[in-house]
Order: sequence, then structure tokens, then C-alpha cells
Amino acid sequence: MKINALKSALMSGEYDGRLGYIYGEAAVTKQRERYAAAIDAFVALYGADREAALYSVAGRSELSGNHTDHNHGRVIAASIDLDIIAVASPNGEDIIRVKSEGFHEDVIDINVFTSPRENPEGNSDELIAGMVAGFRQSGYAVGGFDAYTTSNVLKGSGISSSAAFEDMVGNILNHIYNNGEIDNVEIAKIAQYAENVFFGKPCGLMDQVACAVGGIVAIDFADPSSPIIKKLDVDISGAGYNLCITNTGGNHADLTDDYASVPKEMKEIAAYFGKSVLRDLEEENFIASIPLLRDKYSDRAILRALHFFSENRRVAEQTEALANSDLDAFFANVIASGRSSYCYLQNVYTTKNVEEQGLSLALCLSERLLAGKKSAWRVHGGGFAGTIQAFVPSSSVASYREAMDAAFGVGACMVLRIRPVGAIKL
Repeated sequence: MKINALKSALMSGEYDGRLGYIYGEAAVTKQRERYAAAIDAFVALYGADREAALYSVAGRSELSGNHTDHNHGRVIAASIDLDIIAVASPNGEDIIRVKSEGFHEDVIDINVFTSPRENPEGNSDELIAGMVAGFRQSGYAVGGFDAYTTSNVLKGSGISSSAAFEDMVGNILNHIYNNGEIDNVEIAKIAQYAENVFFGKPCGLMDQVACAVGGIVAIDFADPSSPIIKKLDVDISGAGYNLCITNTGGNHADLTDDYASVPKEMKEIAAYFGKSVLRDLEEENFIASIPLLRDKYSDRAILRALHFFSENRRVAEQTEALANSDLDAFFANVIASGRSSYCYLQNVYTTKNVEEQGLSLALCLSERLLAGKKSAWRVHGGGFAGTIQAFVPSSSVASYREAMDAAFGVGACMVLRIRPVGAIKL
């Protein structure tokens, strides 16, 4: 609808039901004001005489399956109530303009920026161009649009700001030019392509799927072209627990090599056996071959492979536990997953700067603060810097957040809600 009518509908409460469903009833007023501010920012940039719509894509939390997806493993993830929102309008050109709050405007000609740069720069315009290229390769329609976005999915926070941004570009293209008929899983696959090929980051598919699909999902990537996605109908908050994510103040800048080393080393082990990924390898053959592997590969690569096999089994156990609402078993495996990530995957701090170990400190504090309570904690997201997660009894949330904020800064500890939907047009 016309942008002024859109704002009037928003402020008169026509979207309140939708906002309550996505963010919870207590957050409706705050979110209404947030979307209204985004509309005002769009108008200031692109004018009021436009037809526009509102869009949202969730951030995500990886609940289990740390660095398994890129080797066709299993993960459990959830969409959360931190998200990227957008006001977007078709512009009748072959130009895409995206102004994200706090960043410069990206402007690309979709008929010029059609292939990746020889040396990817890690810029957001590459993600936009990659999404357009991926849509075209899949036979979907594309076109120009203007969009203003704002996000509380913090960069470097382990809740997938880049995946949410990619999915948002796909979400807008889907609804403006494809009548909203493209499945969100397909958008997620294109988003992975954009990040791998145009942005130059060899990520798996979990982040994009979790942000796009929504809710708590168990995903099996045995066949990445057709991942098995199982929605898990479990209300962790209703059972008396909050998901707390603490941002330790580190960020993911200049850590691309650290992230890339994980799938690289895992796939080197798989290649020794003539396989492309560890999921295709018999664990018994791998274990029996460790003496030979040590002559050819690093001990860290072998440890990371060991993590993969154990983590993949844990996810299957946790999926069953959640399906049966067995939080004791689920939490026990959350802690086991975190210990495996710390000891064997080794993604809790970067060897480029061993003196900075915010994640290690946050995990240690969580263990002390939650001792004796039914709870769990682990590294969150890709690791090396950024965030940890903890499942905290609701009665302990205030004291836990106070202690974590004292250590890492006011607002460092975020108490989150798992939202039921991923990438949507409001």
C-alpha cells in the first residue's frame, strides 16, 4: 500500500495481532514504534509517494550441532525475537538500493554486478548481488527495489546477522517479484550460495535455514540439496527456562581464516578416505586410521573430526529428548556439546590473540553462577569470539544477567524469546 497508508495502518493497531504473534504481546508497542521509525527513515531517503511493505527476518540461535552442517551433519536451531526488519518498495529500475541503519547505502546494478569479484571483499553489496545471481540461476524473477533496514541482530553476536541480511534480500525479492511463492528453504539455499561464492565465506547452511524457517528446528544435512527439517513443538520458556545469550564484547572481524579452518580440516580428513565430507565416512575406519592420519594431518584436524562424530550423535539424542520434553537429557548434552567445542573443536578463542578469551571467561562464570541448578551453557554460534548461550531457570535470570552484565557491560546479557516464524512479509 502507499507508504502513508502503511504507517497509518501500523499506528492504528491493524498490525498488532501479527506483531504480538511474532514478538510476544508485551513487545507490541515497542515493535510498532520500531517499524514506524523505519518507515520514516525510508520516506526521508526514498520519498513518500511509494507503495511499500514491511518485512522481517529472524536472527537465530544454534542450540546444538556446533560446526556440523558444513560436513552434512545434524543441527538444532531456533529463530529468536531479535531480527532485521525492512521497509521495501519496487522502483521500476534494474537497481537495488539498500540502506541499513548505521551503514552506507549499497547500490548495485543487477545487470552489471552479475558474477563474484576476483577477490571477494566481504562487503554487503556482494551478498545482494549473490542473492540476485542465485535467484536467476534458480529461474526466479528479479528486479530493482529500494529498502531501508534496521537490525538488532548484532554483528559478531553469533546470531547470524549476515544470514538474516541475505535471507531478507531473498524475502523482498520473493514477495515483490515472485508473489511470495518461493519456499523459505529455497531462499536459504540461495543465501548460502551468496555467502560462499560472492562474499567469500565458506559457511554451512544452518544459519540461513534457521533464520528463514523459524521456530525450533532439527535439521539433517545428509543431503544438503534436500535437508530434512523437523519442527520441534517444545516450549522451553513455558517449562520455566530462558535462553540467555551473552555478548562478551569480541567480534568476528578478521576471523574468516579461523572459521574457514574448521570445515577445511574436517574435509581434509574425509578426503583421505576418498570422501568429500565426514558424514560419508565410517567412524570405525576413521578411528582405526588415526596412527596413519597423524603422519599426514595435524592433531587438531583429527580432534575436530572426533568432535564431528560425537556432536552428530548428540544432536540426534537431543532431538529425541526435545520431542519427548526431556529437558534433563537435552541440557546434559548441551553441556557435553560445549565441552567438546572447547576441547576438541577448539573454537572458543582464536590463536591469533590468546590473551583475549571473553568466551572462556563467560563460560567459566556461567558454570559458577548456575552450579547446582538444572541448567546448561555452551559456546554460541561459530565461536572464536562473540557470544555464549545459557539455559537459565527463570527464577535465576535476574541474578545471572546482573552478574554477566557486570563482567561484560550493561546489556551484554540478552534474555530472548524463541519466535514461531522466520522470514516473512508482515
